[in-house]
Amino acid sequence: MRKIAVIDYGSGNLHSVVNAVRQAVRTNGTDDEVMLVQTGDELSQADAIILPGVGHFADCRQNLAKAEGLEDALQEMIHHKARPFLGICVGMQMLADTGHEGKAISGLSWISGDVHKLAPSDSGLKIPHMGWNRLHIKHHHAATSLMSQAPQVYYVHSYHFIATHQEDVIASSDYGGEVTAIIAKDVMIGTQFHPEKSQAEGQAFLRGFLQWRP
Repeated sequence: MRKIAVIDYGSGNLHSVVNAVRQAVRTNGTDDEVMLVQTGDELSQADAIILPGVGHFADCRQNLAKAEGLEDALQEMIHHKARPFLGICVGMQMLADTGHEGKAISGLSWISGDVHKLAPSDSGLKIPHMGWNRLHIKHHHAATSLMSQAPQVYYVHSYHFIATHQEDVIASSDYGGEVTAIIAKDVMIGTQFHPEKSQAEGQAFLRGFLQWRP
């Protein structure tokens, strides 16, 4: 039985994420255990890791840094033990070098890039970007392999990840310009959209993530 850790650091939509992951486990027909973790010691037992994130980049970054041993444990589990990792929304954005929500805040610098405010070319497009949008898959990844060819996914965000290296961008959406939807590198993958709110396509993505063995 694999243990799937959802990190509780005071900045995530935990109830919806945990329920969605448990549903994906059931659909996959496995006996994976989905557990909330708050400390590095708890995280060290995980076989796969999910980091949700809702709200302000700086608040999420500060909360993660303050949580007991979590950041060091993440470093160990991802970069030394190669556990599959999924970051959702701000959980994905924190992988960047710097977040520019208000003042510049250092990210984890695990995938090269910066987080900037959306600037759609169409002045009629509102910020935050909220609602359904088509996902354009640019590169194959195991986590997207169960999704349809033109999936619709659900967004709620005002900032987005601008990757240094385009090969790290697995998928994008159009919102008055290209918006990074999925980034991936090594054992890490992150989504700007919310798979836990994206109904069947979100479930397909979570099932693919749980089946992924990088």
